[in-house]
Amino acid sequence: MKRIAALSCILVSLVAGAQQNIIDKQSTAPDASGETVLLSSLQLNESLQTDSPQVNKSFGGKPLTISGQKYETGFGTRARSVLWIDLQGGSRRFTAAVGIDDEVVPRIVLRELRAAYDKGNDEYTRVNGRVIFHIYGDGKLLWKSKLMRPGMPAEPVDVNLTGIQTMVMVASSMGDPIDCDHADWADAKFLVTGAKPKTIPPPREAAFILTPKSSPKPKINGAKVFGVRPESPFLYTVPATGDRPMKFSAKNLPSGLKLNADSGQITGVLKRKGEWNVTLQAKNSMGQTERNFKIVCGDRLALTPQMGWNSWNVFSCGVDEAKVRAAADSMVSSGLINHGWAYVNIDDCWQSKHSSKDPLVAGDGRDANGIIQSNNKFPDMKALCDYIHSKGLKAGIYSSPGVYTCQGHAGSYQHEEKDAQRYAEWGFDYLKYDWCYTTYSTRDISLHSQRIPWLTMANALRKTKRDIIFSLSETLDVWPWAKEVGAHSWRNTGDITDTWSSMDEIGFTQNGREIVAGPGHWNDCDMFVVGRLGGGKRDSRLTPNEQYTHISLWSLLASPMLIGCDMTQLDEFTLSLLTNDEVIEVSQDPLGKQAHRISKDENVEVWAKEMEDGSKAVGLFNRGEFENSVTVKWSELGLSGKQTVRELWRQQDLGGFADSFSVKVARHGATLIRVGPAGK
Repeated sequence: MKRIAALSCILVSLVAGAQQNIIDKQSTAPDASGETVLLSSLQLNESLQTDSPQVNKSFGGKPLTISGQKYETGFGTRARSVLWIDLQGGSRRFTAAVGIDDEVVPRIVLRELRAAYDKGNDEYTRVNGRVIFHIYGDGKLLWKSKLMRPGMPAEPVDVNLTGIQTMVMVASSMGDPIDCDHADWADAKFLVTGAKPKTIPPPREAAFILTPKSSPKPKINGAKVFGVRPESPFLYTVPATGDRPMKFSAKNLPSGLKLNADSGQITGVLKRKGEWNVTLQAKNSMGQTERNFKIVCGDRLALTPQMGWNSWNVFSCGVDEAKVRAAADSMVSSGLINHGWAYVNIDDCWQSKHSSKDPLVAGDGRDANGIIQSNNKFPDMKALCDYIHSKGLKAGIYSSPGVYTCQGHAGSYQHEEKDAQRYAEWGFDYLKYDWCYTTYSTRDISLHSQRIPWLTMANALRKTKRDIIFSLSETLDVWPWAKEVGAHSWRNTGDITDTWSSMDEIGFTQNGREIVAGPGHWNDCDMFVVGRLGGGKRDSRLTPNEQYTHISLWSLLASPMLIGCDMTQLDEFTLSLLTNDEVIEVSQDPLGKQAHRISKDENVEVWAKEMEDGSKAVGLFNRGEFENSVTVKWSELGLSGKQTVRELWRQQDLGGFADSFSVKVARHGATLIRVGPAGK
């Protein structure tokens, strides 16, 4: 979503002043003779960035303008953006003028900022927008800008490229939020005396599996706590790996519930509120195991982040009953159910659409009594839910508080109670509620009015005799108060795509939002973009390292984990990403803490999450274009003394470390560790 959001950029910054350029310009300039090749003449669609690259325009589609100076040519983007260029041995020099485009703040403010900058004070730091520009040659830093802010004059770039084969241009965001990081590479050009430069895709490593194979011995996985309301149908499948057949049993299972010894499904109804500490047991020919499991019957659901599948990223409006049934089948046959994956969710386009002429979806959407009707692609919703439940899984559905859904199908406006009751009658366990076609304006509505649609549906769901997870999908900034309107999870970003820029932007801008997350209420970073996407016709565009970063970060952030790929085409690499129980345990930890960033140094970041047992789950991330060393200090984690480090993807103990832990992390990669006192 391309946003200029000028007025929203007028915010106080905690960082004052601008950094000094620590990389001196190369003193030996090449001969000025040669052909000039404009950067904007190259194929800029190879750029890694949010939305499309802008040729000779700003990110917002306007003329390139930095501190009042307009430029005819260049490259407009939003940090973070990356462009790889093969110089083919012919480029001698690169020149440009870089800065933040004037479009991010109103003209009157720009005048004030320029005046403040000219006087030498730091008034310009009161607006959002912080970018540092980098140029690398064959993996080495050749040039680096100051910390650029709105209103600052463009900084000139003049880099000697003699002998350089590959050049990488990076515009890095240096703060949250990033809406105002509109970075301009203005008047950018090469001096060429041989072959012309050409853009190239970034390097992509081969897929590599880190997750060890599950043992044939029984092992119980998944969440250690489960919430349910009194009088609601109870369904929980004990997630256990190991050779089949396997027998299940339980100690202290409360009255009203029963466990199927063959399938591991716990079903029934609890009549009263309470907490029960249950011991789950699993046994096969290789041995037996047990695990503590707490059942909480009360007012709260989603005591750990939801785990499941959603149809949108792979099928969008092409979803139908057969595809949903196939997804449920695959969740069982692939073994994902044995690691805690539970929900099978239908996204938009299951309802009728008044404007369509397609007989599969055309119709009014409701009968004469206002009861919502599924379209002909979903002839029997109750039968579909029953099928999903028979597998030990749960079913999810989609709607909107508007008259229509985002794709123009029938929405729930003024039919909330009827729709909630219909979902319960069908047997759904999850509702994704997407802000589209509402009667409210997203620009000028009051906070009170914003809450009305969500409260209305939340109250309607609570009146049913079924536990239905309520998940908001929103374009408004709801995260500070979404818990108060009855949401169990809420989107706080735009739609994710399977690109590094999208995943990177969504995941690494969550710092500070951990204050609202916890059992029963979670920040939702959107679906996983791994596996086969695009109708199941192509692989994710994320590199293997980027996919490890994706899963690691979402687990630390305690975001709902919803698979978005074709479940019938799960390859070994994708399965290895989704079946690492030590990584999943970070997500499903009963304490319910969301990670926060504890350190950042341009391209490297460290995020940490408190765990119920007193240990810390720590992600060491490299957002840069080349391998970097990343260090976490025990003092940053509030720890002292020798600590034991376990690497979670490989499920290996790395030993004890006195004060810190350092590791080399690949481009766009991650190392996920668990840190605890030595000797425990």
